[in-house]
Amino acid sequence: MVDIATRVHNHNWGIDPIVRSLIDTDFYKLLMCQSVLRNRPDVSVTFRLVNRTPSVRLTDLVDEGALREQLDHARSLRLSRGESTWLRGNTFYGRRQMFSSAFMEWLDSVRLPEYHLEVRDGQFELTFEGPWPEVMLWEVPALSILMELRSRAVLSDMGRFELQVLYARAMARVWEKLGRLRQLDALRLSDFGTRRRHSFLWQDWCVQALMEGLDDRFIGTSNCLMAMRHDVEAIGTNAHELPMVYAALARDDEELREAPYRVLADWHAEHDGNLRVILPDTYGTEAFLHRAPDWLATWTGIRVDSGDPVRATEMALRWWESRGEDPSRKLVIFSDGLDVDEIQRLHLHFSGRVRVSFGWGTMLTNDFGGLVPGDRLLPFSLVCKAVSANGRPTVKLSDNPNKALGPSDETDRYRRVFGVGEQVAQPLLV
Repeated sequence: MVDIATRVHNHNWGIDPIVRSLIDTDFYKLLMCQSVLRNRPDVSVTFRLVNRTPSVRLTDLVDEGALREQLDHARSLRLSRGESTWLRGNTFYGRRQMFSSAFMEWLDSVRLPEYHLEVRDGQFELTFEGPWPEVMLWEVPALSILMELRSRAVLSDMGRFELQVLYARAMARVWEKLGRLRQLDALRLSDFGTRRRHSFLWQDWCVQALMEGLDDRFIGTSNCLMAMRHDVEAIGTNAHELPMVYAALARDDEELREAPYRVLADWHAEHDGNLRVILPDTYGTEAFLHRAPDWLATWTGIRVDSGDPVRATEMALRWWESRGEDPSRKLVIFSDGLDVDEIQRLHLHFSGRVRVSFGWGTMLTNDFGGLVPGDRLLPFSLVCKAVSANGRPTVKLSDNPNKALGPSDETDRYRRVFGVGEQVAQPLLV
């Protein structure tokens, strides 16, 4: 077990680059990348970093030179032979050769493209532009780098014993949470904490704690590198990025209305089983389900990632019933800002009515609130999203208007096209 406090105190960042592998990323990124390379390889996109907690002035904490050094290091990475072999030969979701030879040949040679970095109003304006399959691979590393540089800055003046106590308290907090989760019968939980983790070493410790503390209740991690190193399942399906880009490419309102289903038709042709999970909230869950084709009701389940999770799930249960499906055989994955209280509440509420799984993210891998003076390690909401495709702006409405993205004239148009009415804003935690 790595002595994280000593490693931090010694500042041996030469042997601790923040991103140390191209597969130090979420599994769904690689699944989506293969789909994009097959279906939309010529689309040009722009991704942009967005700090949804503007009170956290990143430029006051993070040195621009250090940020460029870490970004440049990430650009130097290529897939290792062992990583390539693992992706080619491992079984994912019960299926061998999840990744095609053509995709693996491309991934073996790819490097992260160039970035553009400016400083403005206390924030870093970090953008990536180019071919969609390449640029999309920047999202997770960019977030991991900014989050960990912030952690390093806060910890930089702490002494060895102070750091030992800090990490001991953080470890005890995680272990206490796992003790509470062990009380839930038939719990299914995975680590979704890569993008906004405290650090690589800390996420790695959390994954090992989950393995020991939850036994078979822990079903895997979204982080490919950690899944490979610890021989656990790599977990993930798809994300808002796909419908956002497909929608931006629509030539008229009718194509726009059909874009979320076109995405899933492409996915349906490529995947089966537990990879057939709908993410319905990009342009409002209610509107999505109202117009959804019947074949989508046969899919394995849905992922709930914004808004009121009980309301969204109850809506899905009614939808499945209306389409002649048995909700108790379906899967609901909760993944929005979860911590133990919410996991317990949702697990108990839906137990026996539907199969439930949880993707536990920031409050697993970055819960250091109250552990340093001034609460300077309190988690905050940082995202890196596609903001344009072939020069046209992207839009995300979400079931929580506080998560909406896009220019106001376009968001108004999308609300009209998708029939999204008044929404209840909810606090944006992480």
